[in-house]
Amino acid sequence: MGIFSRTRDIIAANVTDLLDRAEDPAKMIRMIILEMEETLVEVRASAARTIADQKELRRHILKLEKLQDSWIEKAELALSKDREDLAKAALVEKQKAADMGDQLKHEIATLDESLRAYEEDISKLQGKLREARARQNAIMTRLETAQNRIRVREAYAGQKVEEAFSRFEVLERRVDFAEGRADALSLGAQPKTLEEEFAELKSAEKVEAELAALKARASKEG
Repeated sequence: MGIFSRTRDIIAANVTDLLDRAEDPAKMIRMIILEMEETLVEVRASAARTIADQKELRRHILKLEKLQDSWIEKAELALSKDREDLAKAALVEKQKAADMGDQLKHEIATLDESLRAYEEDISKLQGKLREARARQNAIMTRLETAQNRIRVREAYAGQKVEEAFSRFEVLERRVDFAEGRADALSLGAQPKTLEEEFAELKSAEKVEAELAALKARASKEG
């Protein structure tokens, strides 16, 4: 595809419609931006070549104008020597140089039109590029937000959390069993000695400490 066709296609393209049809909007927007950047470089290069061509043509025009002046001087010299034939021949050559100069001026005018078209295309491409980059930032922000939401939801509903709560239930059941044993032993039994009271306190304290440690570890994993 030629640079003019590709440039027109990009300028006419609706970035929003392209993204709506894309399976992977993030990948699509990167491709759009890359294509726009490459086309912009090519259009600028073409504009630079046009400007260079204009400068070269203007140099040729200056040379032709000097050549015309030279032929006029020769024609004047010929007339001063009564050589009308030479004067006429010099004026013919002067007219050829003038005609060539007019042709080059016409080419410069054509290049001016091309350069104006390049300038317009560059302006529109830059606008499209700004739009695409703005959409890229919006897409990446939305994608990052969605990924963060997924991580948070997985933290609440993930396997680690379920396993932690299962361990809580096991430990709570162990505490219930220990308390039940303590209550059962007190039924119809003689009052506990002071040492027995302290031993039961230490046993219950160990279970409570293990439960607290497990809860703290599960909290860090979440």
